[in-house]
Amino acid sequence: MDLQLKDKVILISGGAKGIGGAISKMLIDEGAIPVFIDPSEEEGRELVDYAKGKALQIPVRMFTPEDAQAAVKICLEKYGRIDGIVNNAGANDGVGLEHGTPEAFAKSVTKNLNHYYYLAHYALPELKKTQGAIVNISSKTAITGQGGTSGYVAAKGAQLALTREWAAELLPYQIRVNAVIPAEVYTPLYKNWINTFPDPEKKLAEINQKIPLGRRMTQPEEIASMTVFLLSKQATHITGQHLFVDGGYTHLDRTL
Repeated sequence: MDLQLKDKVILISGGAKGIGGAISKMLIDEGAIPVFIDPSEEEGRELVDYAKGKALQIPVRMFTPEDAQAAVKICLEKYGRIDGIVNNAGANDGVGLEHGTPEAFAKSVTKNLNHYYYLAHYALPELKKTQGAIVNISSKTAITGQGGTSGYVAAKGAQLALTREWAAELLPYQIRVNAVIPAEVYTPLYKNWINTFPDPEKKLAEINQKIPLGRRMTQPEEIASMTVFLLSKQATHITGQHLFVDGGYTHLDRTL
C-alpha cells in the first residue's frame, strides 16, 4: 500500500524515542520528513543519521506557547510546509488525589496537555494549506482509570475531548483529527516505572497476563503503524476517531 507520504513534513512532539521515536522511524521508512521536537539529543542524532539527513531535530520541550511557535517557525524555515502533526510528548507523573496537591495537579495537567493545543494552534495555518492531519497520542488510562495519577489522566481525557472538538472545528478545511490510544507499551519510560517494583520481572509478567491478545505488550512500532496510516492519504475519510491499539486490553474481559 502506498501511503503517499513521500516528502511530507510531519511535526512530532517527543519524537526522538519511545513511541515517538518509532513514529519518526516509520515516517522515514515511508519517505516522509519527520521534524521531532525532543531534547533527547543522542536518540535524535541516530534518527537523523538513519534518515540520511532527511529529518530535523528541534531539541526543546514545549513548556510555553513561544516554544511551540518557535518550533513551527524553524520547521517552516527549513522545509517550507507542514503536512501533519503528532502530539505525543508526556509522562505519567503519579500526581494523585490522595497524595497529590492542587499545585502538583495543575502542573501535571499543564505539562501533559497544553503543548498539544500550542502545537496545533501554531501549525494550523500551514495545515489549512496542505489539508493535513493531526494525530493525538492519548492513553487507556483516560478510559479505564489507573489510580494515583489524577493529573496525567485528566490531561489524557482532555486530549480525547479535544480530538473530537478539533475534528468538528476543522471540517471546513478538510483537516482530519484522530487519537491513538495505547495501553501497555514497553517504552524506556515504562521500563523505568517497572524497575521501581521490588521484583520487576514478576510485575512485568503479571501485566502481560492481563493483555488478552498474545499475553504481551504492544510494541511501539504497532502504535506507529496506526499513527502513520492516519497521517496518510489512505485515511482521508477518517476523522474524530479514538483508535485503540492495545491487544484488547481496554475493551475485552481480561479473564479471557
